[in-house]
Order: sequence, then C-alpha cells, then structure tokens
Amino acid sequence: MAEDSVILVGVDGSPESLGAVDWAVARASCEGWRVHILCAYSLPSFTTASLDGGYAALDDSAIRSGAQAVVDEAVARVQGAGVTVTSSLETGDPAGVLVDLSAEAAMAVVGTRGGGGFADRLLGTVSSALPAHSRCPAVVVPHHTEGAAYTPVKRIVVGVDGSGSARKALRRAVREAEVWGAELTAIAAVPMATGAGALAWLPAAVDREQVLTDVRSGLERAVADALEGHPGVTVRRHALDGNAAELLAEFSTAVDLVVVGSRGRGGFSGLLLGSTSQGVLSHASCPVLVVPSRSKDDNAVSRTSTPWARA
Repeated sequence: MAEDSVILVGVDGSPESLGAVDWAVARASCEGWRVHILCAYSLPSFTTASLDGGYAALDDSAIRSGAQAVVDEAVARVQGAGVTVTSSLETGDPAGVLVDLSAEAAMAVVGTRGGGGFADRLLGTVSSALPAHSRCPAVVVPHHTEGAAYTPVKRIVVGVDGSGSARKALRRAVREAEVWGAELTAIAAVPMATGAGALAWLPAAVDREQVLTDVRSGLERAVADALEGHPGVTVRRHALDGNAAELLAEFSTAVDLVVVGSRGRGGFSGLLLGSTSQGVLSHASCPVLVVPSRSKDDNAVSRTSTPWARA
C-alpha cells in the first residue's frame, strides 16, 4: 500500500480525539485506505526537586505508559470496523510530529480542544497548528454534545474566492463529494452590505447586483473546471453578499463537512492560515477540511521510514 494511502490521526485520550478516530476510520473505509493512530509525547524540560534537596530526573515510564493506554483505547474502539489500523507512540512535540508526518500521509485528522490533564497535550494548539502547516489535507473534528455522528458525510460546502488555494479546495471538495456520495454546495461571498467587514472602498454608485453577477460568473467557471473528469458530481452554486467565514460557519450547522483552502501569505513560507479558514475553524459546528495551498512536492523532504511502515 502506498504511503499516501494512510490517514494519520492524532489522539490524546480526550473524547474529541476519539471522535477524530471515528471520522478517520469512516473516511478510510470509503477508499480502502489504512488508518494510523498516533500519540506523541515529550518529557518536561525541567527536573523535579527531591526530598534531600537535590534534583531527580523525571522517569518517562509513567508518561509513556499513559500514552500507550491512550493509543490502546483508540485502537480497541475501532476494532471490527473493516479498516486496517496501525498505531505508534512518538516522542516530540505533538504538533511538530503530525506536521512532519503529514508529508507522507493522504490526510491528517485531529479533534478540537482537550479537557485538561493528559488530554490537553494534543488538542487545542495542535488543532490550530496542523491545518496551518500540514502538507496534506487536514481535518479538524469539533466536539459534539448531542451524540450525533459526523459520518457518513452527505452534505458538503466549500468556500470559493477566486484564489489558487480556493480552486484547490474546490477540486478537493469535488473529490470528497464523489467519494462520500454527498451533495456539494460551492459559495462565493462578497461583503458589500454596511457594517463590520463590508467593502467600504466600494463607491456608492457601484451596482452591487452587477458585482454579485460577476462573482457568480467566476464561480460558474471555477466549478466547471473542477468538475472535469467527475461527471457524477452535482454542485449547487451561490454568490452571496456577506462575510465568507461567517457564512461558512452558518452553513456548518446544516452540513457534514466544510472545505476551505489555507490562504496564508508571507511569514513561514506562506503556511499560516488566512482569516477565512481561521474563522471557520473557530466557529464551525461540523468537521472542517483544510486543503494546503502548497503541493507536497514543494521543498519536500521524503522520510526513509514512517510509523505505519514500521508497524
């Protein structure tokens, strides 16, 4: 099996990370992919004072044992799901480990934030860092309180703004719709109304309906390009007056997956998330798939070994 036929999922023992495992397994089953469950941990960088006034190095056996229990629980949860599951413990910063391995995976999945103790080692900072720096599509699965599953995915919405990253996100959304057999809606948003986030630079004389018509025309062309080779996918298209992040967050209450591009610029070689994807991740009610703007081939350093190859 190819390296990039693996869905990498990070766990830390929290209910949110177990939800990420469930989502990853459901997605893997759609294409016969494998799931690799990983828990990363690192030792504190300080020593502890002993009773005699000296210092004692912290024994990592308890931490490693706890991490192994987290992995074992996640693996046991998906036994019998019909998907090949491997697992491993890795030492290092969880976000860094997942980002590093994302260059060799088909998809990376994490939950949102942890609930304290061992659980807060992964979720929270990782669910922000992974989508921003991942070399493969990254899915963030939010906490849900009503017991409703996020799979199967039947309704998908994708944000399109004419940028190259948005076109990549649209193509990925088409593929996800094809794989899941889901309905797909593409929206292009232009904040023209008065208020926060509006395009204040638009002259009053500008025909706002014409602006929306032009945006709709661009959306039609982008969708037509993305659908080439995917005759079985139907895409609804909407050009809307409003803030893209707010609209996608609203859509997230009625769909099963939101897809956005990582339109970051500057800084860390353009890897930081743009405001729309950040806003969606902060407020979405369903899983969010962030499609990286860079190709895996861009300055890629291939690993000689991955945890799932060793498993």
